[in-house]
Amino acid sequence: MIKTIQKNRIALSVPHMSGNEMKYIQEAFNSNWIAPLGSNVDAFEKEMADYVGANGAVAVNSGTAAIHLALILLNVKKGDTVFCSSLTFVASANPILYEGAEPVFIDSEPETWNMSPNALERAFQEACENNQLPKAVIIVNLFGQSAKMDELALICKRYGVPIIEDSAESLGSAYKGKASGTFGEFGIFSFNGNKIITTSGGGMLVSDNVEALEKARFLITQAKDKAPYYQHSERGYNYRLSNISAGIGRAQLEVLNSRIAARRNVYQLYEQELGNVPGITFMPELENTFSNRWLTALMIDERVRGVTVRELITALEEENIEARHVWKPMHMQPLFEGCKYYKHNENDNISEQLFRSGICLPSSSSLTVEEQMRVIECIGNKRKIFMR
Repeated sequence: MIKTIQKNRIALSVPHMSGNEMKYIQEAFNSNWIAPLGSNVDAFEKEMADYVGANGAVAVNSGTAAIHLALILLNVKKGDTVFCSSLTFVASANPILYEGAEPVFIDSEPETWNMSPNALERAFQEACENNQLPKAVIIVNLFGQSAKMDELALICKRYGVPIIEDSAESLGSAYKGKASGTFGEFGIFSFNGNKIITTSGGGMLVSDNVEALEKARFLITQAKDKAPYYQHSERGYNYRLSNISAGIGRAQLEVLNSRIAARRNVYQLYEQELGNVPGITFMPELENTFSNRWLTALMIDERVRGVTVRELITALEEENIEARHVWKPMHMQPLFEGCKYYKHNENDNISEQLFRSGICLPSSSSLTVEEQMRVIECIGNKRKIFMR
């Protein structure tokens, strides 16, 4: 009987510790501040705000919580509408439902894979005609690539509607020299375990509106009134980040730039080895933008390659390599059945095209060249799956 040798697992995106995390964790233990308060939380907020160039930041227990807070601070209520990128993870849209509002989904455009200014303009025109402008627009920066913020912000400004910039995947990215997450009224970041830096789970709300951030601090601690006893006059939340998690985040933030460089190197090797293969097209990096390349994403032309994305993911899995579809658009989700959706133009439904043809490859900052070449060999012309 021939024994099959199991190859080591290559995951999509794994945490990459700096080695300095225990220093801050130990400080939290030494001070006995292990609750969602303490010097690590205060310092992490300041360091994040300084890094992106915002006036302030509030640490929370998830990026989803940060989006929810932003909607509350913008007075989104039951019966309101919120425009949102369709090609994204469900966490971008779920908080809209938390407040009883209705999401309206906006298609992507091909140069960034992010929100289409054309589709956004049409959505605003129709909303204006119906006297039902949205309370906010959630613009997502997909896989580290910034959306066309100049065009999108101009449209939103014309209609007087604030932007929430969902930068969960784009910490360290930039648009025309300005940091991702700083273009709207609020920016949000995620430190989930698969992100470019992690606190194991956590998020950050950033803004130049310091008064609004103070309101956020009030809300995330169960909205406790200033009273000598437990008094509550409005609905609050337990959204705080622990002092231990914040300590992990501080150590991670110290190495963020090197993690970005590593992810960009991973992308460059993929592009170098596969960029000239017919039927493979990589996610573009718009001129005058800088992507952290959180995940390397590409499109497979089934007509040219003779293989579907699903078949390729299965073939990679057989080699113990994790790859995934790009996000399934929100307007295609059963949860949001019946919600309005605005396509890029009459003939092009970009987000659906990207979902059908897009694949995300292993992109960890700790990925070795040897591991990456294993992935490339499975995708390249040497593999039988690509020789049909």
